[in-house]
Amino acid sequence: MLDLEVVPERSLGNEQWEFTLGMPLAQAVAILQKHCRIIKNIQVLYSEQSPLSHDLILNLTQDGIKLLFDAFNQRLKVIEVYDLTKVKLKYCGVHFNSQAIAPTIEQIDQSFGATHPGGCGPSVLADAKMRVFERCVYFGDSCQDVLSTLGSPHKVFYKSEDKMKIHSPSPHKQVPSKCNDYFFNYCTLGVDILFDANTHKVKKFVLHTNYPGHYNFNIYHRCEFKIPLVIKQDGADSQTETCTTYSKWDSIQDLLGHPVEKPVVLHRSSSPNNTNPFGSTFCFGLQRMIFEVMQNNHIASVTLYGPTRPSSQLRTLDLPHLSTQERCGGEILSTIHHGAWNC
Repeated sequence: MLDLEVVPERSLGNEQWEFTLGMPLAQAVAILQKHCRIIKNIQVLYSEQSPLSHDLILNLTQDGIKLLFDAFNQRLKVIEVYDLTKVKLKYCGVHFNSQAIAPTIEQIDQSFGATHPGGCGPSVLADAKMRVFERCVYFGDSCQDVLSTLGSPHKVFYKSEDKMKIHSPSPHKQVPSKCNDYFFNYCTLGVDILFDANTHKVKKFVLHTNYPGHYNFNIYHRCEFKIPLVIKQDGADSQTETCTTYSKWDSIQDLLGHPVEKPVVLHRSSSPNNTNPFGSTFCFGLQRMIFEVMQNNHIASVTLYGPTRPSSQLRTLDLPHLSTQERCGGEILSTIHHGAWNC
């Protein structure tokens, strides 16, 4: 049985670990993985068809605890102890709930002092002050440019093969390359940056939305991106609309039109003999972008391609504003080297 310290409006934990309000989902999962011999039988609860309509919940069934994460920013907003018979609780080192002590109103008053009827008050996240900063990375930037702007990546991954070459119109698509392009993987930003093996310049960005129900869920933090889409209209000036992390594929098609070619079906698995319980995703190409679409119509990732011949003077992509809270914890793998719940 877990013996946990309660810190009102802040956290629940012990000397080894702590669930803190406002912590990212990946950080909480990392704690559960590290202590999997003690904390067992965990359920991940979410809405498969409407993942933004309901909180994402980690249910610690053995310990009677639920961790509720905001569906949008994926940060811990509520810690609920729903079965007091499965856990010991203390405040300032003194137990108010255990097998020997019942959590009566008298015991609560004695432990916490005068209180009032419980309820869901304003979230701690709403009161948190976040420092916002801006960093810009562009197509054609060198490896050194990116390192000086974003810092060291969490992983560097060298592509061993390009499975999408089969869809290329080039007659030389099957000719093996003498050297391999490589990714910089930034986990807490939810971004992969691909560099050309010969020029060491940025040639592609991959932005991840980290929706539950996707094969890569929890490998990346959610990237809060905003992509301007130029909408051309006959006999009228062009308009600019915005594609965000929360846009659905139907709305993007309404803006950009339906792709001419059929989608590429992407079916991931950790090995040839394993199945993917989440099913396939579908990759559509529009305006030098590839949208990976889940079966619930949400966007799993967006891949941005630069011009055919990028130059050092061409500056075409600004990464979105990112808070300092989005730069801590977690783990990342590349878009090719996959793994589930690998933190």
